[in-house]
Amino acid sequence: MDISIPINVKEVLDRLERGGFEAYIVGGCVRDSILGKKPKDYDITTNALPDEIIACMDGMKVIETGIKHGTVTVISSGEAVEVTTYRIDGKYTDHRRPDSVKFSDSLEKDLSRRDFTVNAMAYSDKTGIIDIFGGQQDLFSGRIRCVGEPAVRFEEDALRIFRALRFASALGFRIDPLTASAIHEKKQLLKEIASERIMNELTDFVMGTAPCDLMIEFDDVFCTIIPEFAKCVGFDQKSRYHVYDVWEHTAHAVENSKADKEVRLALFFHDIEKPTCCRIDEEGHGHFPGHEKRSAETAERIMRRLKFDGDTIKNTCELIKYHYITPVDDKRVVKHLISVMGLGMFDKLAEVMKGDSRAKQSFCLERVNTLDAMKYLAHEIIENGECCTLHGLAIKGSDLEDIGFEGRQIGEALDQLLVMVIDEKLPNERSALIDAARDFGSSGRKRVFEL
Repeated sequence: MDISIPINVKEVLDRLERGGFEAYIVGGCVRDSILGKKPKDYDITTNALPDEIIACMDGMKVIETGIKHGTVTVISSGEAVEVTTYRIDGKYTDHRRPDSVKFSDSLEKDLSRRDFTVNAMAYSDKTGIIDIFGGQQDLFSGRIRCVGEPAVRFEEDALRIFRALRFASALGFRIDPLTASAIHEKKQLLKEIASERIMNELTDFVMGTAPCDLMIEFDDVFCTIIPEFAKCVGFDQKSRYHVYDVWEHTAHAVENSKADKEVRLALFFHDIEKPTCCRIDEEGHGHFPGHEKRSAETAERIMRRLKFDGDTIKNTCELIKYHYITPVDDKRVVKHLISVMGLGMFDKLAEVMKGDSRAKQSFCLERVNTLDAMKYLAHEIIENGECCTLHGLAIKGSDLEDIGFEGRQIGEALDQLLVMVIDEKLPNERSALIDAARDFGSSGRKRVFEL
């Protein structure tokens, strides 16, 4: 099989070969090329030592990004290409990075230190694909398998445990049985990995094409990194709306939703406090009052612990807070939702609610059509210029200052006026709004619409 290599990457390879060295593209770019996907970037491995790599790149910008570990970054036609000397890793006492590396002249030894067979292939135009560990067969079989002994690979770098799940989710693959067994055995090592690393892998995992079965099969791994989920696993909801337990429902909801980061994260956490909010009625049916608010609060604590950025936390938790609203194709309700969260977040909320509905009993799928109708109505409202936000009101805070409102009173009064306009109790006209504000006085009032 021939792989098309970009000209700028080929220039780096050619310079190394002209210098008398071996040079191959390696890892993810080979994997993606075999799968027919466009690689995000290209890495090169070579038997040239770092100073020899630099000498071969005479006239090109070279950044010594990780020269101690044999890696330099070459800027070729304005794009970064990482070039690394063949190496053998030393011991991994912190279960994350090798204490030392030893440069090697063997491509096989370099490939043998890599995580999974699908990432342990190299390619050059001269040799074609170098596949010592069966990576191509695993790609064709849809399998994630460690290079060598799985337990050793995970002892070296515990993050590989979650990387295996992430790759399987992204590619729609299954985990090889021996690798899966080692994941269960070594899962506690994940506690030694930095939160930021877990956060990045978790985000990529939920964005994959097939996270559902992996969440169910490896629930113990997820409970290791997020212990708050333990109460969800196997929890019978005793509800006519549900066919799965809380954790299984969560897994199905994530997979059956739009591949948007905040939508998927919201569904990942949306029912985390359902077990603590469960109330069983006299007929034995489960009810979960307030679970959406408590789940949002718990999700915020967990996401802060995992070092998610502030905007992602805020938006994800807002989606969780409102995900339990009953869908209704009603202009007033849609306007109020847009007034609270804006059109963009309203669209995401609809996608969260659709994913939630798809993971319930089949009759709940009727809500998907209602939610689509609500999205259509929301965009129609905005396109028609109908007032549903403070920005669209015919008066501003300065108008209220002129008639005696101060501080917080201004915001509260504007909120109240917006509610009245949305409810069609007032026309969106400056004079009518001023008169209404005078009627309920300068004390102001809190908005009366509650979602």
